[in-house]
Amino acid sequence: MRWTLKPKPDPTKAELLSKKLGVEKSTAILLVQRGIETFKEAKNFFRPDLNKLHDPFLMKDMDKAVTRIEVAIAAEENILIYGDYDVDGTTSVALLSSYLLTTYPNVATYIPDRYGEGYGISFKGIDFAEDNDFSLIIALDCGIKAIDKVEYASKKGIDFIICDHHRPGNEIPKAVAVLDPKRDDCNYPFKELCGCGVGFKLVQALASKKGETIDDLILYLDLVATAIGADIVPIVDENRILAYHGLQVINNNPRPGFKAILQQVKKKNLTITDVVFIIAPRINAAGRMKHGNHAVTLLTEMDQNLAAKYAVAIDQFNTDRKEADKQITIEALAQIETNNEKKGFTTVVYNENWHKGVIGIVASRLTETYYRPTLVFTKSGDVLAASARSVKGFDVYNALEACSEFIQQFGGHKYAAGLTLLEENYEAFKTQFEKVVSETIDPKLLIPEIRIDAQINLANITPKFYRILSQFAPFGPGNMTPVFMSEDLQDTGYGKQVGEDKTHLRFTVTQYGNGKVVGIGFGLGDKLDLISERKLFKATYTIDENEWNGNVSLQLKIKDIKE
Repeated sequence: MRWTLKPKPDPTKAELLSKKLGVEKSTAILLVQRGIETFKEAKNFFRPDLNKLHDPFLMKDMDKAVTRIEVAIAAEENILIYGDYDVDGTTSVALLSSYLLTTYPNVATYIPDRYGEGYGISFKGIDFAEDNDFSLIIALDCGIKAIDKVEYASKKGIDFIICDHHRPGNEIPKAVAVLDPKRDDCNYPFKELCGCGVGFKLVQALASKKGETIDDLILYLDLVATAIGADIVPIVDENRILAYHGLQVINNNPRPGFKAILQQVKKKNLTITDVVFIIAPRINAAGRMKHGNHAVTLLTEMDQNLAAKYAVAIDQFNTDRKEADKQITIEALAQIETNNEKKGFTTVVYNENWHKGVIGIVASRLTETYYRPTLVFTKSGDVLAASARSVKGFDVYNALEACSEFIQQFGGHKYAAGLTLLEENYEAFKTQFEKVVSETIDPKLLIPEIRIDAQINLANITPKFYRILSQFAPFGPGNMTPVFMSEDLQDTGYGKQVGEDKTHLRFTVTQYGNGKVVGIGFGLGDKLDLISERKLFKATYTIDENEWNGNVSLQLKIKDIKE
């Protein structure tokens, strides 16, 4: 691990903010690091305000989208809400369809089959719309590159509204409206919305034309918060406001589908991390193992008994998904070892029998293991399909763009993308991808980095300090959980390896002979010798609460240990 201590901000700014807010300087330093320097900025940060959301009509084509939907409703047209099969797509479809259905009945949903149709807008979906007399399709979390599909629909007399957040290509589809804050010609002040976030801005615009306020839309924010967490978008600006209030809905007044999931896992007071690791995988599992329609059905069901029934099925999909990704990960690791492919700058593996629904998860696991830009391929019909994952600081989307001569189609983000190519181009692509990455990546990015916010003493870790840190949530990209470092630490003599396979490390630590704090290091069991025999060591960690037998105490979640 590379430890990088963030530069200390201007001490004058931290001192001033400390006095204005009545907080310790260590807290003020953390705030200034996050760009919060005034009382007003701190207030907006700690008390995210729904009234501070941007005007949805600042987004290019929003007026056109709203007008076309109003025309469709007035003419009693059939509207098809079309979305991707992942969490962002299914929550988007659930959001927009349930909102429109509150006042207008001629609305249906469509999620493409991951295996029969693949990612994004499909010709099959457009044919379905034509066969069932839909004259308007609203696409969510996909469509920004669907030039040919939109043209195909247009010839059949079907209009498109696209709500996407992926990076556009050189050409924008000729749809009635294309809502995407990443368009070069869009001046919307916040560029990092997820697909469900763009869908919410459309709902916000429609609602404002009907005289509704943001208070009328709060019940939909559980869907938006889930998509924000799952899609790993920066939790700043609008995303922070939407995630903050969405978490309150999930915890205090969840829709029946979420309530059914939470009853299964018996979890209360969810954080954004819990949403990412508890709710999102279950929603995703439907599209991975069966069909994304199951997720939309669960998310839109208003009857609690039916929602509980659907949640049982979703939970089984998730269990199947876990088994599949575990087995494929084992096979992928073996392939890398057998082919001795650990020396390069990339990891690219392929097996025609791997389950297409879990290759993205496997790519993430391989990235964690070897820490290199990674591609996992499988057979999908007549082509090979892959999921790409990257390491922090390297743009895998740009790397794929540089290999586009071998690719049929691709799309995605800086750190996660998908692509298809012809099997005969696989080896050439693999060679080119390795070449592009080797020539463009900074070698230090291939060593995992721990970004440390501040060096502190254990004496700084008080219940009050932790209470204020907790209010920094929700955490995520752009506002990560604060990471600290402390030196001259000593184990009290009871440090040990724990867990079934002894892979974790648990100890009680002191500093300068003062205080005692429990530390738990998951996956750090092999570091026991660094802390044994009362050796001095340093550690990086986050702070959280541990509840045991009704007693709550602060503990250190250790990220790494060094001499």
